[in-house]
Amino acid sequence: MGEVYQARDTRLDRTVAIKVLPDHLSTSSEIRQRFEREARTISQLSHPHICAVYDVGRDADTDYLVMEYLEGDVLSERLRKGPLPLDQMLRYGIEIADALDKAHRKGIVHRDLKPGNVMLTRSGVKLLDFGLAKDIRPLGTSGDTGDSASPTQGDLTREGTILGTVQYMAPEQLEGKEVDARTDIFALGSVLYEMATGRKVFDASSRASLITAIMSAEPPSISSVQPTSPPLLDRLIQVCLAKDPNERVQTAHDVMLQLRWITEGSQVGLPAPSVTRRKNRERLAWSIAAVAVAAALWLGLAREPSASTPDARVLRTTLLLPEKVALRNAVISPDGSRVVFSGTDSTGKAQLWVRPLDSETATRISGTEGAILPFWSPDGRYIGFFADKKLKRVDASGGAVLSLYDVDGVGGAWAPNGDILFTAPSGPIQLLAAGGGDPRPVTKLEGSATAHRYPFFLPDGRHFLYLALNLAGTSKDPSNQIWVGSLDSDVARPLAAANFNAQYADGYLLFVRGGDAGGSLLAQVFDPVTFETSGEPRVVAEYVALYGEFLGFGNFSVSSAGSLVLDASRLLTQLEWLDRSGSSVGVFGEPDLHYSPRISPDGKRIAFDLYDAGTQSTQIWIGDVSRGVQTRLTSGPGFNAGAVWSPDGERIAFQSDRKHQADVYIRASGGTGTEEAISDEDGQKIPTDWSQDGEFLVVFDREPAGDRLIKISGIHLTGDRKPFTVVPSLPGNVADPRLSPDGRWVVYGSDETGRMEIYVVSFPDGERKLQISNAGGRFPKWSRGGKEILYAAFDDMMMSVAVDGDEVLHASVPRPLFPFPDGVFSWDVSADGERFLVNVPVIKSSSVPLSLVVNWAASLKP
Repeated sequence: MGEVYQARDTRLDRTVAIKVLPDHLSTSSEIRQRFEREARTISQLSHPHICAVYDVGRDADTDYLVMEYLEGDVLSERLRKGPLPLDQMLRYGIEIADALDKAHRKGIVHRDLKPGNVMLTRSGVKLLDFGLAKDIRPLGTSGDTGDSASPTQGDLTREGTILGTVQYMAPEQLEGKEVDARTDIFALGSVLYEMATGRKVFDASSRASLITAIMSAEPPSISSVQPTSPPLLDRLIQVCLAKDPNERVQTAHDVMLQLRWITEGSQVGLPAPSVTRRKNRERLAWSIAAVAVAAALWLGLAREPSASTPDARVLRTTLLLPEKVALRNAVISPDGSRVVFSGTDSTGKAQLWVRPLDSETATRISGTEGAILPFWSPDGRYIGFFADKKLKRVDASGGAVLSLYDVDGVGGAWAPNGDILFTAPSGPIQLLAAGGGDPRPVTKLEGSATAHRYPFFLPDGRHFLYLALNLAGTSKDPSNQIWVGSLDSDVARPLAAANFNAQYADGYLLFVRGGDAGGSLLAQVFDPVTFETSGEPRVVAEYVALYGEFLGFGNFSVSSAGSLVLDASRLLTQLEWLDRSGSSVGVFGEPDLHYSPRISPDGKRIAFDLYDAGTQSTQIWIGDVSRGVQTRLTSGPGFNAGAVWSPDGERIAFQSDRKHQADVYIRASGGTGTEEAISDEDGQKIPTDWSQDGEFLVVFDREPAGDRLIKISGIHLTGDRKPFTVVPSLPGNVADPRLSPDGRWVVYGSDETGRMEIYVVSFPDGERKLQISNAGGRFPKWSRGGKEILYAAFDDMMMSVAVDGDEVLHASVPRPLFPFPDGVFSWDVSADGERFLVNVPVIKSSSVPLSLVVNWAASLKP
């Protein structure tokens, strides 16, 4: 849409391109809106393979965009000459996928990707024309002839409109369904096919027959047109072109990674193997990864690169979990052939799953309900784990579960002789002999350290790495270190100051360095015989998530065969407003790494946590709802998070690790004045609510001994400020306590019965208790002056319960309000219960992918 002219920017002395809206279209306010939307959309994107926009304006009756001037050929014109050489096709494909990935991470779907919107320049491709992107919804069909449907007045808002180019449209786009990033993946597959073969993937004599072909026909394979093409390229394009969006490659990033791997395989003259068609997204993602790993093993890439394959290349890919399973942590087997992971399903129950990398399915292991922190036996036959406050063992192929010892464990490791190391929440590391008997300590607490955690055996099977922590100290406490211990002596040797666990493989010590939300995975040369480190640590992965249930645990695992898995999920989220029917009524701010939004009592401001990648810490920001302005409230030291508004909105209570692992501080919400420390004794205090009379804070309260069980306490702000217990530590965990507006009740979640349910207890005495939910629930909140409790059911449905009463609380049967958007991280509700602020991922997925890196150490070789 629009004519493009070359022009000269006399102010900045540069050549530019000016895109002008034709006169016959400029009279349509809807089309002018689309034109302006293109400018706004492109302005959000800064990427070497996306055409930049410099300015937008209107001169008299002429609307225009000022854009980057590009010299080169349009891809559609180049394809008239025939297919591209393989190396060129792969390079352009990687660049297009990279550009799409950038757009998708910003929440932008192109919707009209085609060769005519790709410019070939000396510096590579440039993606053009985001005029259909962002908020325009394709809702149906329009017109009956031609390749492209041109919008007329009303097209942007009228049902029954196709926006885009039919030849490259995905089936859901043609059907008028909601589109997302996977719609662009289909178009990308079409463009890749055309670059590889010189032919359109679907061709027909009429528009109607073209739509029929896209909806129902399977395109000829690339190899039938280009027999020398790599088989994996054929397979990759096939899955990009899957009719069902759930069966496609799910992200442009994954397409880019696969194209890079095909490029590397082509450069050494080796085709990549193909795989068979899968039946759903999870199987597809795993099967592509399995083939890639199998090929890597076939090429010798998964061997130790320093010894057998000095020219081995690094392979990076992603692995999706089974549908609706949320990751807790994952561990790769010693030989690198399988992954065991602890995952929580839609009922809130955690279980173990095992996934061979050369198989199509992940197998749930029966009898492992509640399992955390799994670890492998050296031969890969057994899996150890912790559940029900016991150390347990199960055969990796399933079968009877054997309880080995009573302990609320936070880390285990299996010795070659069958001995097992394990740790309790606090205290030294214990050894349980293979022959049974009572465990014995094999480490000794030194200095101010209160806990030794996360043992990991070195190759000799006698020495092991572990992390020492002062659970009541600061993140800079000198006791927080990685040590080398021995089964033969309690004498240990410190290696490095650290706040996170360490592992060893391939001549390197691997550890995490970062903050509260995650950090970088580093590797440093390490001699497992002399226990000496040398050289500077080097980055293996820019980001690895932390296992939030445990202090000091980075979610990564390395095998002795040269493979690495890690949770590198750091999804951008968007703060979105919903009404009481669940319909979106607006957004706040731009996509970012948001956490824990909290609406002010008057509804005019929002407090939220924002992850700062530069300092790798979380800080609190305040947003003005009406103006959209965001200002930073805290800036350190350490992390500051979990804002709680005072009843008048003048102050914010929050947690900070500047002195202890989590202490309570208060600051003026306007950012003026100094911060006041409320708690200063050992242990962790995390504020969750503030009473309407201003007298009390409700807090999570964790004892300094390191027990994972948390009680709910109150702090009398105008009294002695000593915490008093409201809900004692229970057999399960407690979560999300909120105080009723009248100050008489606290609502919270607890899994004391084996499933997280919602309860109410009287405040401050904690003597009267009532269960609110009847089928599980999370994240409870009060609304409508304390006459309603809202919570999230495990099927992601917002539930409402009417409550009434003073001395005795009465509750109605829970009723559903609306389904949550996919992947909600956190949410809050306005005081009147009419508006919900939800924090949702920009690119929605039902499960978080694991990152798999084969030959990770090869990236560190000079």
